Amino acid sequence: MVLCGHRSAGKSTLLPRVAGLLERRGVDLDAHLERLHGRPLKTWVAQSPAEFRAAERRALLELPPGGLVAVGGGFLSHHPDALEGMFTLIIPITFETYRDRLTADRTRPRLRPDVSLEEEISSVFHEREALHARVPTIALVDFLRGCLHSEESP
Repeated sequence: MVLCGHRSAGKSTLLPRVAGLLERRGVDLDAHLERLHGRPLKTWVAQSPAEFRAAERRALLELPPGGLVAVGGGFLSHHPDALEGMFTLIIPITFETYRDRLTADRTRPRLRPDVSLEEEISSVFHEREALHARVPTIALVDFLRGCLHSEESP
């Protein structure tokens, strides 16, 4: 089971809570990659983006089944085929919330330092939204509602 969404959607924050509700082991793929390779993601993504993307794909596919894995914000748009056969939950986020969170959070690496932050935020969000729409996902809130409803039914 995979938890995905845009950067700053809340994947890492929600992971332990959702994993606990589902009684699954939660794995933050970005943190797993940092431990596995001993490299800070911010530096790795900036210096070798293609190498990082290959490593994140490989890491997801090598994890044992049965857990809940929160993938990075670019995973869904870069590796949609790696999610085939996986139950994929998405945390939807509005553009306004995305923009506000990324504008306030200066710790995240820039993806397009050659353009203004505002232009980067807008272009990345809209490009990824179009790519996300092509991958079968279930909104996390809808999934959790369904779980609660099935528990209430006789």
